[in-house]
Amino acid sequence: MIAIVVAVGLTRSWRAALLGAAGGLVVLAVVIGALGIALQGVPLETLRLVVGALLLPLGSQWLRKGILRVSRDGWSTGFGETAVDEDVGEGFDWTGFVLSFKGVSLEGLEVAVIVVAFGGASRAIGSAALGAAASVLLIGALGIATYRIVARIPRRALQLFVGAMLSTFGTFWAGEGLGVAWPAGDLSLLWLGALYVAVALVLVRAVTAWRRTGAAKAVSAGRPSMVGGSR
Repeated sequence: MIAIVVAVGLTRSWRAALLGAAGGLVVLAVVIGALGIALQGVPLETLRLVVGALLLPLGSQWLRKGILRVSRDGWSTGFGETAVDEDVGEGFDWTGFVLSFKGVSLEGLEVAVIVVAFGGASRAIGSAALGAAASVLLIGALGIATYRIVARIPRRALQLFVGAMLSTFGTFWAGEGLGVAWPAGDLSLLWLGALYVAVALVLVRAVTAWRRTGAAKAVSAGRPSMVGGSR
């Protein structure tokens, strides 16, 4: 999200980029507020079951993408520099505004779901929203000051570990909503998280080996035809 805004600002117009980002943040704030109010009257057990059901598919999707992309690109691949058309005309840059607005609102939608999920499950929407706002301000300031560094953040690895974290909380809260008595209470989050990370690392190795085997078979299968062609 920050990479898109900074890229639009650097290559097109900072005014359009910041106004588009502000518009996207307003939309996200409205979504968080509306969902937070709607969840206030829901019993805590039911709420945790719903939150767990929301976080599990979201976390597993991130985890799956992280595993596939780390196995393909490695651990050190960064976010990369977002390509933006630099053909800026006179007047207000509406294209830059739309690019920035879409980047913030669409990329931030999952953040809004996470804020509502964590805040709702602990009856602390305000604290969750405050934490999200602080992270946006911090990463935004760092992104504007050091865009090259932000572009080198290992996105694939981050996606994998965040997916494991979301899956951990989703499993834990869904279990609590169903009446599961977790061993050691909240400390179960530690071994659940370790289990998800361990399984993800095993799958990364397995998929990497599968990719290499497939590539080797493709190369070896292509050699006879090359030899036959030379004859």
